[in-house]
Amino acid sequence: MTIRIYLLIVRSVRRKPGQLVPLELAICANAAELVREGVGEFHGYDIARRIKDDANHRLLTAYGTLYRALARLEDMGFLQSRWEDPEVPARERRPGRRFYTLTAAGLAAVEEAQRAESGKVVARRKRRWVPA
Repeated sequence: MTIRIYLLIVRSVRRKPGQLVPLELAICANAAELVREGVGEFHGYDIARRIKDDANHRLLTAYGTLYRALARLEDMGFLQSRWEDPEVPARERRPGRRFYTLTAAGLAAVEEAQRAESGKVVARRKRRWVPA
């Protein structure tokens, strides 16, 4: 993907005040689903895998995009994060993971977005019959 096309994509997704961009909403919605399943914490790869399995798999263009979105959500107060105990990855010989939890504000944002989505009415054009 060229830089010009990437910039066009980035510019086309403008943030409206108080609303989440589609990737952030997908992250929060998947996190809310994990909470409903009884999973309190998740790491970035968990969310990336769920988004790729979801119908919105095109939202995740690169893992860097995901981690920047996770950082923005944490700055907005929708997520909290913590690093795992450093002894665990050292013992397992792997990099450390950052675990995220969905906050009450994040859950409220997901519910608000879902209410707004269900309230949208799709306008249909009236068909005009033309004799054959």
